[in-house]
Amino acid sequence: MNQSNPYRQANAYSTVPQPGNPTYSEAWALVEAARRMAQPIEFGSLENEEDLVKLRTALRLNWRLWTIFQTELSLEEGNVPDNIRENMLSLCNFVDTHSVEMLNEPTVQGVLRLIELNREIANGLLESLENSINPTDPENDDQMKEEAVEQPITSINTNV
Repeated sequence: MNQSNPYRQANAYSTVPQPGNPTYSEAWALVEAARRMAQPIEFGSLENEEDLVKLRTALRLNWRLWTIFQTELSLEEGNVPDNIRENMLSLCNFVDTHSVEMLNEPTVQGVLRLIELNREIANGLLESLENSINPTDPENDDQMKEEAVEQPITSINTNV
């Protein structure tokens, strides 16, 4: 394949976030893991042994990341609302099961599910971060929606 690979270019992904903002770091890690899983699929082939090794390495990285989330959510007291904690723990369980399946018999569709999940959770984390920095007054909420210009709080591109 003779396609240009934008993932090899120097960009925001190659720079680990500065300490001090765990939400941003978690979003970055999810996007980075998604990027690594997408690369061998988009610019390679699951028939190619080298691409398959890269994919399995990325899947293991993603699995470890979600295991960290699962551990933190299991130990944490009060920082995460119960409904979000329960939903995230369910997603962690899904990632555990699905990662094992994809490590054994990877399919493009199966890996894309994990990539999309990472992107969606990263988007949610970035939105919550933006909302915590720029809280809106409920009385002015409609006006704020009309006036808002969609500008992400970060340079993370979650569309990997």
